[in-house]
Amino acid sequence: MPPLTPPKSGDALFASVDRVNAELFTLTYGAIVRQLLTDLEEVEEVNKQLDQMGYNMGTRLVDEFLAKSNVSRCVDFKETADVIAKLGFKMFLGVTATVTKWDAEGTSCSFVLEDNPLVDFVDLPDTCQGLQYCNVLSGVIRGALEMVSMKTEVTWVRDMLRGDDAYEMRVKLIKQVPEEYPYKDDD
Repeated sequence: MPPLTPPKSGDALFASVDRVNAELFTLTYGAIVRQLLTDLEEVEEVNKQLDQMGYNMGTRLVDEFLAKSNVSRCVDFKETADVIAKLGFKMFLGVTATVTKWDAEGTSCSFVLEDNPLVDFVDLPDTCQGLQYCNVLSGVIRGALEMVSMKTEVTWVRDMLRGDDAYEMRVKLIKQVPEEYPYKDDD
């Protein structure tokens, strides 16, 4: 049996992923949000659509993450959150998050981002104060965790676009979904 390959570091993962120009990515995302605001008109509908877009991305990004990171199965939600904060954010956004504010049961925590490349060049107008501009990220986290059998609820607590000192996303584990196999063993 070949020796197990140790998990890669966040910096090694970031270096190994094909990237697009950061400004192009940021401006393209901004154009998508702007178009959604034009098409849907209601800020709450835009928030829902951004979350759904992120969810769809997360269900696919988790496969790439698991294939490239060499991370073994996490034993609990705390370990999973740590892997997302240190490796997942670094691999796909080039930043790391801090995991804080655990509840007593270990089923709820916050990801705090000091830097968020999605918001470069962004100023929210007064008419968009209810907009969760980075809601795509909460959808990505929710979708990725669902693919590894964790049903979660993800909400934004702080947002620098609204004058806060950091970006804080609250992640709550609703339930651990048992893995289902598409077929049954014949006895």
